[in-house]
Amino acid sequence: MDLGLKGKRVLVTGSTAGIGLATARALAAEGASVTVNGRTQARVDSAVDALKRGLPGATITGIAADLSHSEGCLAVIGQLSDIDVLVNNLGIFEPKPFEQISDDDWFRFFEANVLSGIRLSRHYVHGMRSRNWGRIVFVSSESALQIPTEMIHYGVTKTAQLAVARGLAETLAGTGVTVNSVLPGPTSSEGVGGFVADMAASRGVDIATVEREFFATARPSSVLQRFSTPDEIAAMITYVCSARASATTGAALRVDGGVVRAIA
Repeated sequence: MDLGLKGKRVLVTGSTAGIGLATARALAAEGASVTVNGRTQARVDSAVDALKRGLPGATITGIAADLSHSEGCLAVIGQLSDIDVLVNNLGIFEPKPFEQISDDDWFRFFEANVLSGIRLSRHYVHGMRSRNWGRIVFVSSESALQIPTEMIHYGVTKTAQLAVARGLAETLAGTGVTVNSVLPGPTSSEGVGGFVADMAASRGVDIATVEREFFATARPSSVLQRFSTPDEIAAMITYVCSARASATTGAALRVDGGVVRAIA
C-alpha cells in the first residue's frame, strides 16, 4: 500500500531512540524526508548514521536541540522553517510519589511533554493550513486515560496532550490538515528497558521475570501481556501521518495492548 508520504517533509521530536527512532525509520522507508531530533549532537549523529545505514538513499537529517525549553524549539524552527508532518514524540517520565512531586517537577514535565508540542505545532500549522495538507501527531500514552499512581505528573501531561490535539483538530475543521493522538501502552523503549534491567539486576532475577511480574501487578488488564515494541507503535503513527488517514482526525488512537478496559 502506498501511504502517500514520498517527498513529505517530516520532523520527529525525541527521535534518537525508542518509539521516535522507530517512527523516523518507518517514515523514511516510505520515502519521506525525515529530520530526527535529540538533545545532544552525538545522539543525533548516531541516530542519523544508523538510519542511513539501514535505509541507503533515504533523505535523513538531524537537529540537536533541547525542546523542553522555548529556546530549543526556536532553534529547530530556525533550521527547519516549514514541514508537512510533525510528530510530537518528545516525552519524559519518572516514578515519584505524589507528595514528593515539586512545583519544579510539574513545570519541567509540562514544558517537555506538553509545551514542546504546542510551540512547534503553533509554528508549523500555518504552512500546513496554507497548503491545505498536513499531519500533526501527539504521542501520548495509555496513562492519559488511566493515570498511574506512581507518576501522576506524567499522566496529567499525557491527558493534556489529548486536549491540545482535539482542540487543534477542531480549529482545522474542513481543511486537509489532521491532528491526532496516539496512545502507546507499556513499550520496550530505551527508558523503560533500562528501568526494567536495573530492577532485575537489583533483585538478582532475569528481565523476563520482571516483565511477567509487571503485567501481573502493575498492568493486569493488559491483553497483550508483554511490552510492545517501538516498531509496533511506529506502525500506527506512520499510518496516521499518511495520506491514507485523511478521514482520521481529532482522534485518540490506542496502541496499548488492551490495557485500557474500554471499547470506545
